[in-house]
Amino acid sequence: MPQPTAGDVHVNRLLGNIQTVYIQKQTAFVAADAFPVVAVENKSDRYPVYSKEDWMRDEAQERAPGTESAGGSYEIDTTPNFFCRKYAFHKDIDDDTRANQDKPIDADRDGTLFVSQKMLLKRERIWASTYMTNVWGSNLTGVSGTPGAGEFKQWDNSTATILKNVEDWKEQIASVTGYEPTILVCAPDVLATLKVSQEIKDTIKYTQKGVVTEKLLAELFGVQKFLVPRGVVNTAAKGKAGTFQRIVSKKILLCYAPDKPSLMNPSAGYIFSWKGYSGADKFGARIKKFRMENVESDRIEGEIAFDCKQVAADLGVYAASVIA
Repeated sequence: MPQPTAGDVHVNRLLGNIQTVYIQKQTAFVAADAFPVVAVENKSDRYPVYSKEDWMRDEAQERAPGTESAGGSYEIDTTPNFFCRKYAFHKDIDDDTRANQDKPIDADRDGTLFVSQKMLLKRERIWASTYMTNVWGSNLTGVSGTPGAGEFKQWDNSTATILKNVEDWKEQIASVTGYEPTILVCAPDVLATLKVSQEIKDTIKYTQKGVVTEKLLAELFGVQKFLVPRGVVNTAAKGKAGTFQRIVSKKILLCYAPDKPSLMNPSAGYIFSWKGYSGADKFGARIKKFRMENVESDRIEGEIAFDCKQVAADLGVYAASVIA
């Protein structure tokens, strides 16, 4: 055997300029962008809901000389409430691991990112389970055959009428609320279908680029925000082979929500975040680091306290099985 050998002249070590780590970008999660965030001082409280029926009833009358004007009243429901549940997760970094680590590993940095990712995943999944489901004023299902009541032709079908569907759904909301939808939440696989849809491409072929983008789709559908929840979650237990899936798939939500919470403006939903505890941001989130001397470790701990509430069902249209 020739000397020296490869093992004599080189010892494998960690490269200092690359790492393989699956960190999802914050832009993959839409929970903070869809509905207004209401930062609250208390963990639970109530909020008022004014009667839509009273405010939209035509009751003004012609007034004869010397007579009283027509009058009326409106009801306020003060029973709706929220409760900000707190979710938490931590990663411990022991002294031995930190002292023995090689570059580019940085246990403190990695631990903070790890905990932050867990908080984002929890928030997004709760957001999706609350809003991207059958709880709206109109809940529809896509079908491959002839649509019946509460159904529509799936958008990956050659005979689908995507633009008319969206216009009809916008009118469903506006005709009973007076508010035009401002947001369309679109699953990634539905977006992929829209990008290759012949109907969509024929409609935009005379635009400057003729390329289907999310910005162009927002303009095409007449909404202010076209949001794509791209988050991915592993549903398998620790130690098991990964089972990865999109948090939102084959669904859309069309709804109205203002940019900011308002006293006299409706919204399909609100996210109440508890900022009352020390260090919490407007979303009720904080990450702290403290010493665990009993196990000779530093603990990086994340917390988030919030409640996703649907507050006006008639301001939303939800569609499932949008594609086959």
